[in-house]
Amino acid sequence: MNKGMLYAIATYSMWGLFPLYWKLLQHVPALEILSHRMMWSLLFVLLLLIVRRRWAWLKTAVHTPRTILLFVASAALLSTNWFVYIWGVNAGHIVETSLGYFINPLVSVLMGVIFLDERLRRWQWLAITLAAAGVIYLTVRYGALPWISLTLAGSFALYGLIRKTAPLGSLEGLSLETALMFFPALGYLIYLEATGTAAFGHVNGLTTLLLGFAGVATAVPLLFFAAGARLIKLATIGILQYIAPTLQFLIGVFIYHESFTMDRLVGFSLIWLALVIYSGENILFSRRHPRLHPVSD
Repeated sequence: MNKGMLYAIATYSMWGLFPLYWKLLQHVPALEILSHRMMWSLLFVLLLLIVRRRWAWLKTAVHTPRTILLFVASAALLSTNWFVYIWGVNAGHIVETSLGYFINPLVSVLMGVIFLDERLRRWQWLAITLAAAGVIYLTVRYGALPWISLTLAGSFALYGLIRKTAPLGSLEGLSLETALMFFPALGYLIYLEATGTAAFGHVNGLTTLLLGFAGVATAVPLLFFAAGARLIKLATIGILQYIAPTLQFLIGVFIYHESFTMDRLVGFSLIWLALVIYSGENILFSRRHPRLHPVSD
């Protein structure tokens, strides 16, 4: 197994185990957790920039309005995704959050069709149709849209679309995003401290440690992903990405005993079948047309 595979497996495993981390902070409001995640992420990536001495991009980025606007949008989408995920996990909806990341690849493909004029092959259309059928089935049976799943899938797909066209690399882009998040997050945390409702430093040592470590927990898998993506094929990444929602799903059902009814089984099965078709077709196509699926760089 090459280094790229190890990086990718480590990335998706860490993301898959995130519910265990956020559950330890279940007594802290989701917005406060999010604010700490934003603030400490910036401090961590700044440390990396200092160590690597990668500052040349900053002057150009700051003086390019289009770059700033793109990253304001990506920061807003990432904040939304993080908040809904943390809230969903701690409100007892881990299974539904896992559904969001199961359907995310198919939503991303659909975004490519809508915004980048990409064309889908017959089996890819079938996969998207089956996934849509699964979402519709769950909506009809439960009488409401699975809004947590759709928000997570849609926000991360749009985030990926923006980052695909943005001019900055992984570390630089994350640095700018977290810098844009930093001051609203800091302002909110100062407000909590002033009103005597802050958890950081006031509940117990473990809570303070977990909140402070949120930045490392956020940035490390992102950097592992960036390293792994350069060394393995995109088709391989497409398969490995299902490690994360699978672990989340298993944690939700078997550790936290969330409900998984027959209706959910039917809806999830349609989506899982869609993913099998999509992934299988992608692997076969990449083998037949290797020049169209080079190693990612």
